[in-house]
Amino acid sequence: MNILVVGDVIGQAGVKFIRDKLSGIKKLYGASFCVINGENSANGNGINVESSQGLLLAGADVITLGNHTFDKSDVYKLFDEKLPIVRPANYPPGTAGEGYLIIDTGAVKICVISLLGRVNLNNLDCPFRCAQELILKVKDRCDIILVDFHAEATSEKIAMGYFLDGKATAVWGTHTHVQTADERILPGGSAYITGIGMTGPVNSVIGVKKEIIISKFLTNIHQKFEISDNPINLNGIILTIDDKTHKATAIERISIS
Repeated sequence: MNILVVGDVIGQAGVKFIRDKLSGIKKLYGASFCVINGENSANGNGINVESSQGLLLAGADVITLGNHTFDKSDVYKLFDEKLPIVRPANYPPGTAGEGYLIIDTGAVKICVISLLGRVNLNNLDCPFRCAQELILKVKDRCDIILVDFHAEATSEKIAMGYFLDGKATAVWGTHTHVQTADERILPGGSAYITGIGMTGPVNSVIGVKKEIIISKFLTNIHQKFEISDNPINLNGIILTIDDKTHKATAIERISIS
């Protein structure tokens, strides 16, 4: 089977692009399952009812979140409704929402886990120990384990890839909004890439109007971020999973305008 993973969707324009294009992209790559990171889908920060509906109705099977999980109060309603949305699993016990979901497609059972890094981000529970405990918990209840590691540091992401090599089917990085060129199958058989990129405006600084960010660097004075109104480009990956072994056999970067 082929699995489509879509990088961080930025704002209303990103959601609209997904609504307009996702069905065709899934058909193009023969993808029967789709994971989308939606933590920037509500005006650039967090997720709300409108953006979640847009992504799910377009064909997302699971939406993953990240450090902006609780930026919009709508997220509590989404969790209460038990929608297929996962926040980072290494939030402390008792936090609203779920850190993983197991989806039964009929042919296979797929577990999607969300984790948040700790380097230059929220000081949450250890994502490595959390991942280890979760995989031990779910490995006998599913066929495929997918991990979205929402982290700032490339070193932390790469370390997680090797830590979970042979335990997870695939590990990919989100949050930094820049697609990396290190996609590969690791020695233990897990598919890995440090950054899958974003679904957001080209000619921007990770989605924000470039003039605002340049000014901030020049003056060191913070300005309100505004999402660029340039055309949208989708970044992501296609995972190829063997139907018998449920192991990853290939990982391919995609970039679609």
